[in-house]
Amino acid sequence: AARWIVATNRGDALRARFVAMANGPFNRPKLPGIPGISDFQGHAFHTSRWDYDYTGGGPGGDLDRLGDKRVAVIGTGASAIQCVPFLGETAQHLYVFQRTPSSVDVRGNKPTDSQWVAGLQPGWQKQRMENFNGLVSGVPQTEDLVDDGWTDLIGMMIRRFRDAQADGSADIAEILEMANFDKMNEIRSRVDGLVDSPEIAEKLKPYYRMFCKRPTFNDEYLPAFNRPNVELVDTAGKGVDRITEHGLVVDGVEYEVDCIIFATGFEVGTSYARRAGYEIIGSRGQTLSEKWATGMSTLHGMQSRGFPNCFFMQISQAAFTANFPHLLDELTTHLAHIIGHALQQGAATVEVSEQGEEAWVATIVEKGLGAMGTLGGADCTPGYYNNEGQAREPSAIQAAPYGGGSIEFFQLLEGWRADGNFDGLEFT
Repeated sequence: AARWIVATNRGDALRARFVAMANGPFNRPKLPGIPGISDFQGHAFHTSRWDYDYTGGGPGGDLDRLGDKRVAVIGTGASAIQCVPFLGETAQHLYVFQRTPSSVDVRGNKPTDSQWVAGLQPGWQKQRMENFNGLVSGVPQTEDLVDDGWTDLIGMMIRRFRDAQADGSADIAEILEMANFDKMNEIRSRVDGLVDSPEIAEKLKPYYRMFCKRPTFNDEYLPAFNRPNVELVDTAGKGVDRITEHGLVVDGVEYEVDCIIFATGFEVGTSYARRAGYEIIGSRGQTLSEKWATGMSTLHGMQSRGFPNCFFMQISQAAFTANFPHLLDELTTHLAHIIGHALQQGAATVEVSEQGEEAWVATIVEKGLGAMGTLGGADCTPGYYNNEGQAREPSAIQAAPYGGGSIEFFQLLEGWRADGNFDGLEFT
């Protein structure tokens, strides 16, 4: 009675009154569609399924079993940025196959001051999260509590925008475009300062606009290409031609390797059940995939009609934050409020009403139409920000985050809770 049954692949059948799906936004590894990928006879794995039995070492590096291995890394996004420096330290030879160079800014990691930690007051974490979210969302703050690459990157754009407003400039778009160009030029100049070979440095420079691809921050990636055993194989935007039994082919040249590491990211935009790795069957026998086949439908991104007492912790129809745990914190507060009310009222189930769901989907579509171009764009290089350069299905707008931004979304949830009417929900 009013219970979910959670079945596992080892035969468990767990019964629960409430369930929350917290799969994370990037949880299903994506492999490239390179011809011959299954023909390779050497060792291969995805970065998210790292094989320490093969490489040796651990998360801190010291990959001591690669001394006699020729290793290929496919991809130069955030995953490769993190692993290439460690692989370059120990591999006999490391090939890095690049389709598009990443934007790599200063990371500047340094030890945390213990005295600073001792002086933190209760609530410091929430204060820093809100300060950071405000800064990267363009909301004025009295100080930058985080002061990292993200706040510097976006802060420069915001300062240019405010200066243009103050000067009464009519062409704010052109000023922002020049700010974008100046920042990317700064990042390109950094490559020249860290990479010894002018030819290699040129290939490692991002040639697109800011936020066409996910910005990265690292201080060891670019210098890794100064090592004699590290070789950049730039595919000029085309990618690897094919994979053979013994290696990879680019522009007619075969690079023989012992191991291929796929730093190719995660699926974005595929069905929820596919990415989660399990199907959800609702109270009326309908699967979640069937219900969302023509477009996602929820209230606040968290609940979907036909799936009572089931909650989703996700970006879609909720909010996008540069710091994902901040979103989880806000959604958890909202979830606890709803469950607390259900328990207080003695309700067996809480479910979205048909009207509440329809109204929220309409809000997402209306707000999202003006926000779809914020990240990526049709004129950007292929990546998960722009669906690998492919046209999106019309229903994709329904899976977008709330177009008013995360701060407005969090205020909306807070106001909804304060109102106390639980609009759009049915407690039975």
